[in-house]
Amino acid sequence: MYLHIGQETTIKTQDIIAVFDLDTSTVSKATRDYLSKMEKEKRVVTVSYELPKSFILTQNEKQGELIFLSQLSSQTILKRAEKKSFL
Repeated sequence: MYLHIGQETTIKTQDIIAVFDLDTSTVSKATRDYLSKMEKEKRVVTVSYELPKSFILTQNEKQGELIFLSQLSSQTILKRAEKKSFL
């Protein structure tokens, strides 16, 4: 199944590793360093030009690890994922 994470972007639910809230997760230096590293490697996809509220870590065989920055909150994304799992 696919999950809509903002604007016109959908990702496969099976590719999702984790969903993080940007405000709370970027307190850690390790997380900030990881995000910087991924950005330098061009492995970050910005879903919207609005202020991002969450990031979704994904991994698949073709593209490897990718991070999606979304303007939706992590709670909204998780609620959408829960609804999809009951279909």
